[in-house]
Amino acid sequence: MGLMPKRVKFRKAQRGRRFGTSSRGATLAFGEFGLKALENAYFTDRQIEAARVALMRSLKGGGKVWLRVFPDKPITKKPAETRMGKGKGMPDHWVCVVKKGKILFEMDGIPLEIARECMRVAAFKIPLRTKFITRTTH
Repeated sequence: MGLMPKRVKFRKAQRGRRFGTSSRGATLAFGEFGLKALENAYFTDRQIEAARVALMRSLKGGGKVWLRVFPDKPITKKPAETRMGKGKGMPDHWVCVVKKGKILFEMDGIPLEIARECMRVAAFKIPLRTKFITRTTH
């Protein structure tokens, strides 16, 4: 498995409700450029990794990247063709609950146009609408 917590207090989590805007992590903290979420969604560990790899590949070794998301919510799944009832399923994968306004990735040390292109490549791997931001625009 990709990203996941080393240990958690509870093995299974309730679903919760995905709405509202992100108050924390909504401004650039490390880099000059960022990728901001424009809608609420679950961002799975595999999607985070795919976006990160795409970002690093398009960077070709230059610049610095920060991941501002971490999958800390377990999603459970029942086996295929199982009847209803008999309790909640086993943890299947991990997700990060992303809310509107959350900064997903940040980068620094490269020119604006290259950063924009790198973030565009990463955005294709992300299951929600995003927006490229710089220190001056947001």
